[in-house]
Amino acid sequence: MVSKHPLLPDALARIQELIAEETGAPLRGRARGRLARLLGDALGLSTMPVYAEEFTSRDLTILIADLRGFSSISEAYPIEAVLEILKPYFARMTEIIVRNVGAVDKFMGDSVMALFDERHIKNSARHAVTCAVEMQLAMDDLNRNSKQSGLPDLHMGIGINTGRVMAGLVGSGQYSEYVVIGGEVNLASRIEAFSLRGQVLISQSTFECCEDFALTDKPIDVHVKGMVNPVSLREVVAIPSLGWEVPRREIRRSIRVKTEISFLYQMVKDKIVGSEPYQGIILDIGYYGVKAKLGRQVESYSEVRMEIDLSIVGCRATDIYGRILRTQASDGRVLASIEFTSISATSQALIRRFVQLLIQGSEGG
Repeated sequence: MVSKHPLLPDALARIQELIAEETGAPLRGRARGRLARLLGDALGLSTMPVYAEEFTSRDLTILIADLRGFSSISEAYPIEAVLEILKPYFARMTEIIVRNVGAVDKFMGDSVMALFDERHIKNSARHAVTCAVEMQLAMDDLNRNSKQSGLPDLHMGIGINTGRVMAGLVGSGQYSEYVVIGGEVNLASRIEAFSLRGQVLISQSTFECCEDFALTDKPIDVHVKGMVNPVSLREVVAIPSLGWEVPRREIRRSIRVKTEISFLYQMVKDKIVGSEPYQGIILDIGYYGVKAKLGRQVESYSEVRMEIDLSIVGCRATDIYGRILRTQASDGRVLASIEFTSISATSQALIRRFVQLLIQGSEGG
């Protein structure tokens, strides 16, 4: 049963007003939660049932960032090495978020969710986009340090959405948390899932708030679970006024060689791998992706799990996950550009060797 002490909301509101008068803004996020816990202790709420501060409707911008392919790193390295990778990553990302007037809402495994909540919604969107670009630029420094320690590179995808959410404090005298809920939060999560290594993807609502501030590519229409109509997304490529460009990761444009080899693939939806395997033909292959001919229609930005026949090196590369970037019809079949999103170190090494052998063979001919 959810109950609310009659003194708590009024006391919290009065203290927030005093803080805003002195500093220009009330406490938000976790700081607000700490204030509520202190008030709860003072009012003797530590043994009371869970309370919920009245939720309010507000406009803000949600940023969600996630490391790509980190599950394969976690499997290949001991836990000490994984922590050595994550600690500087989270510390640097938190620093950047706070510097751009954002608040870390939560850490979720290898991902982080940040909120940008300001009086003018355009400002919140611009701060979020600036933060995202700075986060991608910071990955170069982090990877440089990782290489010096013999650790693998990290690559991050970021999704941003702007809209109206319900926000409030839930918890008890022992623990409370400021939460935001609603469809716009879910959409931000979906956008992040579509983002590739090194990408910053934004919703149409975020774009409309900062179209004169950020340079973006042409819109991409994607189908999002729970929404009837396609959603328009844009990739941020630069912030001209700051002289910043989102790094175009070499991992997304490696050497490609022509080939004709078969592979099996299964569709992945909501992180669940479909049971039915399909067969396709790879027409060219690189270290980080393929161009393939498929026998069935697929949606752009859908995900697949692949198993590739590498007969030249005498084995198969298995358990490869990829994102379908573009599709086009060709002779009754579908041509698809697929970028690897998660691949084991073993399969990555096999594909590198396979590509290098093909290159040498074509040059020798």
